Amino acid sequence: MTTPSLQPGRGIFRRKPIGAITEDGETGLQRSLGLWQLTAIGVGGIIGAGIFSLAGAVANEKAGPAVLISFLIAGIASAAAAFSYAEFAGMIPKAGSAYTYGYAVLGEVVGWLIGWDLLLEYTAIVAVVAIGISGYFNELLGFLGIDLPYWMMGAPGTEDGDAPIGSYKINLFAALLCLLIAFILNQGMKSAARFETLLVYLKVGVVLLVIVVGAFHINAGNYNPFFPFGISGAFAGAATVFFAVFGYDAMSTAAEESRDAQKHMPKAIIYSLAVSMVLYVLACLVLTGMIPFQQISAESAFASAFADVGLPALGAIIAVGAILGILTVMFTFMLGVTRVGFAMSRDGLLPKWFAKTHPVRKVPSRFTWLIGTASALIAGLLPIGEAAELTNIGILLAFVIVCAAVIVLRYKRPDLPRVFRCPGMPVVPIIGIVFSIWLVTFLDPVTWLRFGVWFLIGLVIYFAYGYRKSKLNTPQ
Repeated sequence: MTTPSLQPGRGIFRRKPIGAITEDGETGLQRSLGLWQLTAIGVGGIIGAGIFSLAGAVANEKAGPAVLISFLIAGIASAAAAFSYAEFAGMIPKAGSAYTYGYAVLGEVVGWLIGWDLLLEYTAIVAVVAIGISGYFNELLGFLGIDLPYWMMGAPGTEDGDAPIGSYKINLFAALLCLLIAFILNQGMKSAARFETLLVYLKVGVVLLVIVVGAFHINAGNYNPFFPFGISGAFAGAATVFFAVFGYDAMSTAAEESRDAQKHMPKAIIYSLAVSMVLYVLACLVLTGMIPFQQISAESAFASAFADVGLPALGAIIAVGAILGILTVMFTFMLGVTRVGFAMSRDGLLPKWFAKTHPVRKVPSRFTWLIGTASALIAGLLPIGEAAELTNIGILLAFVIVCAAVIVLRYKRPDLPRVFRCPGMPVVPIIGIVFSIWLVTFLDPVTWLRFGVWFLIGLVIYFAYGYRKSKLNTPQ
């Protein structure tokens, strides 16, 4: 009996042999991350706006106390994809994540499209989070009695009735924040990871403080009715909070900077999602138990909830912790997008000039500054609603690609050594595919239009440059 093989393919569907990927020698990146640093990066990417803002908005507007169920539904769907990512991370411990997996299994054009897509999605996420932090920062300064100049407090289009005639605006703090994260990432992975880990510990500490103190102020009557918007409200809420239960996908792009990627990466993916989901569930129980869901603030849920129960000082501490903690989301996704771009450039699909790493710090500094500048422009010049519309759709399609690819590879190459095996094959990956496609149907038509335009631009660049310059099309 012969083992089905995965043929290299031709033309736009040519594939990078998995053996060649895993046997690549010196990559220019430095292996300095251990298991718990990887897990911290994953937790840093998952826990952020989900707890500090999305939970309140969904509870108030869509699900009520059933926001807990919304997070569980989204978490189950995300876990289905996480298991697929974990299997690939153990087999192909290289930079690029979904881009590299798609390239190896489904072909170059699929890898290109998902990589091109993630360049936009991850960059937009960095910008959206920066804008959100800027809002917290402006409120905090206002609380301290500090008034910033009007022109630096928001993007064009966010003017209010008190705007000076002929004024212009830029969200300067958000833009500078993007450049700050790029600077930190350029200091070397070891130093950057220490910064990220410190902030993750701080963020988890704030969440635990919320849970422990808030538990003493729970009124069980606030859980009734548990489904004020019906079960459909809980599912609609799941589509919204799904934005808050991925992040491990961006962390997996750092595989080449892990000291033992094949062993540690699958564990870090599972651990980071598990820790985050436990904290999400407990935080939602406390939030909806402290005050009626109708009174939960959509902007600063926990800070206002503690103020309502007579603990305004704790609310202020939570607000500061939220600002610092959400920084970790920016770190994780900027790390992710720079490593995807690095992998695409190294493969020749983008100019190899971007793949050159710093001679001392061993990071792709050129691509990092490019992304830092691009995210700063988005954060400084676009309102948060328009910037947010650039996110989500690409992540969901990446999940579809990875879940489909793990099924194909399990059938085509069952002989490949797998450090971690996705359980419940093929049911679990199919759940990830179905749920991701279902969530895509909730997105606005304008989002689809912008996504289609970006894809068309990507195809033009691929056929005009990437296809011809690809390492698979160039004699070595």
